[in-house]
Amino acid sequence: MVTASSLLEAATPSGAAEASASAPAPVIEAVVLSKTVTTAEGAPLPILHEISFAVRPGETVAVVGASGSGKSTLLGLLAGLDTPSGGQVRLAGTDLAPLSEDRRAILRGQHLGFVFQSFQLLPALSALENVMLPLELAGRRDAAAVARGWLARVGLEQRLSHTPKHLSGGEQQRVAIARAFATSPRLVLADEPTGNLDAATGEKIIDLMFALNADEGTTLILVTHDEHLAARCSRVLKLNAGRLEG
Repeated sequence: MVTASSLLEAATPSGAAEASASAPAPVIEAVVLSKTVTTAEGAPLPILHEISFAVRPGETVAVVGASGSGKSTLLGLLAGLDTPSGGQVRLAGTDLAPLSEDRRAILRGQHLGFVFQSFQLLPALSALENVMLPLELAGRRDAAAVARGWLARVGLEQRLSHTPKHLSGGEQQRVAIARAFATSPRLVLADEPTGNLDAATGEKIIDLMFALNADEGTTLILVTHDEHLAARCSRVLKLNAGRLEG
């Protein structure tokens, strides 16, 4: 019987089989993952075609490709924010597709942090409250103390009570990074984390993200069009018209 697992194993070079047996289990893996949407005219439009890869603990992985190549779609599938048309996404060994939205949200809360290009801070909440939110959802009684500590680590200890409209773009992204790391996730996903920032601010944000990632021992997958940023990662996955190259 052909299974998704056997397909992924078949895609692994034979020389790596012994090493794979002793390697730690993947934090996340895509197994022949596909996504097709329907156009306004009712025609099928393939976005991703049978993508397979695994990311192991501690890796830093850049996903690159031209605009429209499927990068953000892939990240949304990895996060369980969307469901595939075919194949699997396994987060911490669990296939996301059969789960209800509530169960996917619980799994995300346990294992995943997300940094968005547009920050995605709640405008009515202060910096402190934005970072506290995922901690409170996880039932942490020390949410306020943990959030204060993380805002101090990203250099915003003097901005705790400021709402997003009173923060610069760089400061908002620092809050978003603190929020992503605050729950001690195994995996952080970042979608063009410097896309709305000037070059100098973006460089500082990336330095901060990589420093926190190293300190916390997390795994990082980021979508970027910046070749310099991609080169800082331990591995690069290149998408071309929805297919994984190489």
